[in-house]
Amino acid sequence: MEKIRLQKFFTDNKIMSRRATERVISAGNVKINGRIAILGDKVDPECDIIEYNGKIIKPISNKKTYIMLNKPLGYVTTTSDEKGRETVLSLVSEIGERIYPVGRLDMFSEGLLILTNDGELTNRLTHPKNNMPKQYSVIIKGEISPDALHILNSPMEIDGYKLKPVKVRIVSNKNGNSNTIFTLNEGRNRQIRKMCEKCGLTIMRLTRISIGKLKLGELERGKWRYLTKDEIDYLCGRRESI
Repeated sequence: MEKIRLQKFFTDNKIMSRRATERVISAGNVKINGRIAILGDKVDPECDIIEYNGKIIKPISNKKTYIMLNKPLGYVTTTSDEKGRETVLSLVSEIGERIYPVGRLDMFSEGLLILTNDGELTNRLTHPKNNMPKQYSVIIKGEISPDALHILNSPMEIDGYKLKPVKVRIVSNKNGNSNTIFTLNEGRNRQIRKMCEKCGLTIMRLTRISIGKLKLGELERGKWRYLTKDEIDYLCGRRESI
């Protein structure tokens, strides 16, 4: 890797500003491979060992990581939780990269969740204008009446917000319950649950099964895998299908 100025290494890794770096270098608080650094030194972030006040600084990775997780019940889709609940990051800790959930699935929902450190992709998938449809398999207690199904497929307002059109279809009725597919073009907070509450319906299980043409498939609950290049290109808009 091409060498860069020591000040740039500090700013690239969000340690301190260029001027602040110059001050600590001048004060003799920075070392490169065991020797005290001086102004004008350059470093190779991949090979050189840089210390500040005796602590080795590890460079932030520029590697882009993209994974699919089949989120199980009981995990929150945040990087930390003030209530001490398990977060989805505990399921992917062996990756060794800082990655973040794209969008959310509530604690009692499961299914397809993308995690990445690509901020541009995160914005693309979460911005309403990109209209990336998401499908959910929803098991509803009892049978859904024609009237309730009509309401679910009609314009609806939740929390003072007019929802974008939602398509709901019944796949089957099994053991007295309704297996349905909800197709959403946005992801309002607890949207499907609030829609069902409005119709007097009780959700027994809610699983996200696809984002656009990216499908959960046979990935086991609680397991994860890296996205393929074709899948990444599709999500980033570089190809139309997978």
